[in-house]
Amino acid sequence: MDTSKSAAAKNLSVVAQARHGYDGAGPDPEMEAAREALRRRIAPFRRSLHIRHVDAGSDGSEEAEILALGNPFYDIHRLGLFFTPTPRHADILLVTGPVTRAMAAPLRRTYEAMPFPKLVVAAGTSACSGGIFGVSYATLGGVDKVLPVDVYIPGSPPSPLALLHGLLLAVGRLEQKVRAAHHVVHTGGTS
Repeated sequence: MDTSKSAAAKNLSVVAQARHGYDGAGPDPEMEAAREALRRRIAPFRRSLHIRHVDAGSDGSEEAEILALGNPFYDIHRLGLFFTPTPRHADILLVTGPVTRAMAAPLRRTYEAMPFPKLVVAAGTSACSGGIFGVSYATLGGVDKVLPVDVYIPGSPPSPLALLHGLLLAVGRLEQKVRAAHHVVHTGGTS
């Protein structure tokens, strides 16, 4: 092994430790604090949120990044986020790709099968706006042409960190929807 690379890696590690105040022994306190905050936010949803992914016509690049969310580096499961094969158990609908005309009806049915509260996340440039496909004989454009979108995650493809950030934004939006519904039920009005 090249000793200069090893020394450089050690120096970089020392700089990172000094900058963040973390010595590498045991769990990172900042990461643990972030996980605990997320656990508190997810607690009203029985400690987990379920995501239903639908490919509405993507090129597959977004799916590769979504799969990376489950690897040990990102590990969204420890944050209480899980993918589910059925919309009946889903809290969040994650849609990739421009909506093809053939996928418009199945996408609507998936959305309608989800229980309230539900959110739609458009992941990738094509899902956000239709991308290079736009509106054509084969595509309707972005997801918002078919469903109400709560969170947009741009990028072609968006990185796993961008996807994670967007999903965490969706958790916050879901909290808002639950509080608003709770307010209406208990006060009998919308004021």
